[in-house]
Amino acid sequence: MLLCRSGAETAQELPAWVPEDARNYLAHTEGGEAIRKLAREAGCHASTVLRQVRRIETLRDDPLVDGALRRLGKLQARLSQPSMKEMDGMKEPLSDELTPDATKLSNEARRVLRRLCESGAMLAVAAEMDKAVVVRDTGDGGNQRTAVVDSPIAQAMALKGWIACDAPGRISRYRITPAGRTALSKLLAEQESKLRGFAEAQAGFGTSREAEQAMAAAAADPQARRRHVMAESPLVLLARRRDAQGETFLTDDLVRAGERLREDFELAQMGSRGTQNWDRYLSGGAGGISGDDASRGPDAAQARLIAALRDLGPGLGDVALQCCCYLEGLETTEKRMGWAARSGKVVLRIALQRLSRHYAENRMPGGGLIG
Repeated sequence: MLLCRSGAETAQELPAWVPEDARNYLAHTEGGEAIRKLAREAGCHASTVLRQVRRIETLRDDPLVDGALRRLGKLQARLSQPSMKEMDGMKEPLSDELTPDATKLSNEARRVLRRLCESGAMLAVAAEMDKAVVVRDTGDGGNQRTAVVDSPIAQAMALKGWIACDAPGRISRYRITPAGRTALSKLLAEQESKLRGFAEAQAGFGTSREAEQAMAAAAADPQARRRHVMAESPLVLLARRRDAQGETFLTDDLVRAGERLREDFELAQMGSRGTQNWDRYLSGGAGGISGDDASRGPDAAQARLIAALRDLGPGLGDVALQCCCYLEGLETTEKRMGWAARSGKVVLRIALQRLSRHYAENRMPGGGLIG
């Protein structure tokens, strides 16, 4: 004898990231639940659930959405009809190992959506392939692969409406949607809160009012906002520019050097309880990584970042730090440094040339780009 679960009970056991309309669609099509019953459980009118079901059905022309629904449909069937082991009290995991949970989706979405925010970036998905790739148009007729993502993650992002494809085909091309940009802003804010450590015990605050004041001060930190700004990277903008002879202003190797510096910067920030002050390494007054510094984030990334900033020195190191790591605009950097207008791009190119030479001369283990 098999026990059946109601649509509400089954929906609660699906991954937390599954949208409500997709849950109702699966409960109706896979679980056999009536529209009116789902409406009563959701506390809404039956026509609302019917519209949700119809909307999801129209999205099945999208290969990623269809793949996500097929994958969740299999999980739905397993949830609706538990095995004999479960009825005997010997529960076995019902979650599909190929279906990402909310935590994994958030981590992967931050990485992929940030790449898709870059100009000319898109997610290419080939039929029957278990991987998708993010590629960016380099502006000279070529393209550069910037990230690789598993199909279940791409399917989840499509089902949530974070990415969309205008013309599905043998190779479908997806771009980030306004909903995806909004979701990325929220995911980055959540990550920033965790990395900065909003725990009262760690910060030593005794009252909730003091903790709230500290959280507000941390959220207002300009470096934290710059680090996760949604605007395009200054490197991406400059890479599209061409000089009078038609040559690109920044070559691919210079862009890679800047991105490598940013990757080390972000890795070095991981695990830090506060925002690291990297400017002090430009003055030459700081020694090596101290025991306190070594405890903050990955040591290897810190070592590579500090070595690069010291090699660049003041001026070049400042513009590389602000534009590559904090993603600050060139005009803002020019005003900060007191430079003439439109001179920042020239200084940045010189800094990237020096940075590229530094990486070529100092090949450190694990110094490659991530993704």
